[in-house]
Amino acid sequence: MTIDSANHLDLVAHPLGILAVLIFLAAYGLVIAEERIHLRKSKPVVLAGGIIWALIGIAYASNGMQAEVAAGARHTLLDFAEILLFLIVAITYINTMEERRTFDALRDWLISLGLNFKALFWLTGILAFFISAVADNLTTALIMCAVVMAVGKGNPIFISMSCVNIVVAANAGGAFSPFGDLTTLMVWQKGVVDFWGFFNLFIPSAVNYLVPAAVMHFSLPTGKPDVVAENPVKMKRGARRIMALFALTIATAVTFHHELGLPPVLGMMTGLAFLKFFGFYLRKTHQKVADENGEAVGEIMPFDVFSKIAQLEWDTLLFFYGVVMCVGGLGFMGYLALLSGGMYGTLGPTFANILVGLISAVVDNIPVMFAVLNMNPDMSTGQWLLVTLTAGVGGSLLSIGSAAGVALMGQARGVYTFNSHLRWAPAIAGGYFASILVHRLLNASMF
Repeated sequence: MTIDSANHLDLVAHPLGILAVLIFLAAYGLVIAEERIHLRKSKPVVLAGGIIWALIGIAYASNGMQAEVAAGARHTLLDFAEILLFLIVAITYINTMEERRTFDALRDWLISLGLNFKALFWLTGILAFFISAVADNLTTALIMCAVVMAVGKGNPIFISMSCVNIVVAANAGGAFSPFGDLTTLMVWQKGVVDFWGFFNLFIPSAVNYLVPAAVMHFSLPTGKPDVVAENPVKMKRGARRIMALFALTIATAVTFHHELGLPPVLGMMTGLAFLKFFGFYLRKTHQKVADENGEAVGEIMPFDVFSKIAQLEWDTLLFFYGVVMCVGGLGFMGYLALLSGGMYGTLGPTFANILVGLISAVVDNIPVMFAVLNMNPDMSTGQWLLVTLTAGVGGSLLSIGSAAGVALMGQARGVYTFNSHLRWAPAIAGGYFASILVHRLLNASMF
């Protein structure tokens, strides 16, 4: 065990370091088996994160270096805290728009159009692509899947193919926006790519979606679905203004970061205040519901922003915490530097970044991208955009490679399955490599 120039202990070959790796692998094995053993994925990684840092603490305390390990742990926690607060605001806005029935109204409008199967396939995919640029791919996929299940009832081929299309589109749409996916958010927060730089991935991301969609188009059923007319859904009071406030919040975060040099999370938290004040307005001006004789029979429940915060997917957020602490701890021990040398030093950045995307088809892209950011390989902006692209869209290669795919396997149980997705894996892989090629050609000056 040696001490490097940054006063870090090299624990790669130390028994405590090896034990930490085994603990992380065991924890991630439980994460992969979540669907089978019904153990929430946050539990093993949160425990593993605490144990790994305790092992680091033991090694450093035995060398009288408690201050160094404390500084390392605080740095890792700060990385998590910034992203956590950012996500809390973004997800609160999404949940608020869902409560105001914004997405229900969108679904109702799509159903009412009376389109044929092929038109619905393309429309739901394109909407998933663009909506996931501002909403997370999980929410986007669930909304679009609800549409195809409603209009495609009795046609499992259409539902299955549309689910594949939605998963690919949602993952691709999240790759070109700083808000579209947790991986892009981490890259933006780290400062290796600026806000507008991500939009250089728009065309490569579109290619990633369009190639498999075009291949699947020719196998879609013909005709129009039989849809029973229902009462139209109306958005609740304030829905459009909340959408405007979300846009203003995003603008505030970008302005804080680019013009003032402040962390984007400060702009997002300011935007949360916008929503809280608007919630106060809705609460003060909510209306009584009267019967035909004018007597009060109830009231429209006023909006409460804190109820939306309570509805956050805390298991996912705690899973992210556990991943950050585990990967940060392994990096502190020296494993990420070793891995970086093996991948980026031996394979070169292009092949290493392509490999990152392939790995994310099996392993969640959150720990993969966080590991890359902690490796911090010396790469050009074009290469950082490449790994952002591959980590974001690589999860489409398998149904288990992204939260969107896993969720739709549950929502369309028995219709959209691992094997039904795997059937289109060659087309999806074609889109994956085509998007990489397009990025290399269009953004050649960045490499």
